[in-house]
Amino acid sequence: MSTQSTPAYLPAPAGEMGLLTDLYELTMAQSYFAEGMDGEATFSLYIREYPPDRGYLVAAGVDDALDCLAALSFNAESVAYLRDTGIFTEDFLEYLGDFRFTGCVRAMPEGSLFFTDEPVLEVTGPIIAAQLAETIVINQIQYQTLLATKSARCVQAAEGRPIADFAARRTHGGEAALRMSRVSYIAGFGATSNVLAARRYGIPPTGTMAHSYITSFDDEAEAFRAYSRMFPDRSILLLDTYDTVNAAHKATVIAREMEAEGKRLTGVRLDSGDFDALSRQVRRILDDAGLDYVRIVASGGLDEYALERLVQDGAPIDMFGVGTRVGVSADAPSCDMVYKMVGYNGRPVMKLSAGKASLPGAKQVFRRHDGEGAMAGDIIGLDGEEVAGCEPLLDTVMIDGDHTRPLESISDARQRVVQGLASLPEEYKSLRSPARYPVSISAGLARLDRQIRNEIATLRSQ
Repeated sequence: MSTQSTPAYLPAPAGEMGLLTDLYELTMAQSYFAEGMDGEATFSLYIREYPPDRGYLVAAGVDDALDCLAALSFNAESVAYLRDTGIFTEDFLEYLGDFRFTGCVRAMPEGSLFFTDEPVLEVTGPIIAAQLAETIVINQIQYQTLLATKSARCVQAAEGRPIADFAARRTHGGEAALRMSRVSYIAGFGATSNVLAARRYGIPPTGTMAHSYITSFDDEAEAFRAYSRMFPDRSILLLDTYDTVNAAHKATVIAREMEAEGKRLTGVRLDSGDFDALSRQVRRILDDAGLDYVRIVASGGLDEYALERLVQDGAPIDMFGVGTRVGVSADAPSCDMVYKMVGYNGRPVMKLSAGKASLPGAKQVFRRHDGEGAMAGDIIGLDGEEVAGCEPLLDTVMIDGDHTRPLESISDARQRVVQGLASLPEEYKSLRSPARYPVSISAGLARLDRQIRNEIATLRSQ
């Protein structure tokens, strides 16, 4: 019986989850079925190569993938649809009507740092079940890992300044917006503007005002005054609707009026223009008015590269809101995440395509730390191997299609990112051309790799 303790937020109703797949997964499954192939298969999920300028990856979407696998089934309507395609046999359709995912899954916990070629997750189960897991597992983990990694880079660039997720309106759909809020919080953001995500995941909600609010009033100062009157404890005034510097002077008037009422203006926001120059001008205006407590927030077109530049140049910006460029991982909107069979029916298997060779056998990832606690290198080994002085990273999280333990809280995953980045040496965290973190393979895996290559070569020569 499942031990899951948090709600599952699925991209489709449970009975339709089986259709959230590529057609060839189902056609292969029908062929396996017709051939009587029901042996156990193992598939590894990993990223072949880093996206540009990445030196590490943050595992995310694992829990969502597990929820999807636990719900993977075909209701009567789904089976009827497949029947109408004319592609599938009646006996296979009957099989699908009773199908549920019965595989076992080992995975890295969410928030773990991982590197190229390392399996972040492995699925083992009857070959049809393990094959049908492919599309949904890649779909959930690839996208969320990209966003979590980019978000972590933003947190790194901000050097302690708070960041909020403002991405909802430009992510690729509602589900993507929710996932962005969740994984950016795991990566270290402090809040989200997405109210549903805030409620669903327990993330602090945040927000200011839009330009439309300002332009709906005849006078900019009156807009500021009305908003601060309604929200005296959380007012952040948007300055760039007409003239940022002029609006900053108006904000000082509003702030003094609030002080007379025993309240304080929380902040002002810059949403366009030269953030460095404008923040210095606005900071000077506020400070000259005795308003050193009013914070400056910047948003609009920001990502880790812009944040790094502003922070290193000393721009007096206290908080950042990031949206589009992070919510779609603009500089790296996809990565080469693959799901490859590494064993079937007790036989290790591998792919030998040029540039796309896979490593055979079910695996474990071992992490070594130096005497100071810093990450010093990973070893990809075989499941069941032991590597002295190293920490194994893959844990069993699902047996027979059921969660083996309650899913972790979002704060647990968040803390794992903090700890991981603190122990990762600086040269691997550079935002541009980072050093390549050392990942090797164990002696046992190297032997198996040679063995399977030789067996394949022998078969091809016959």
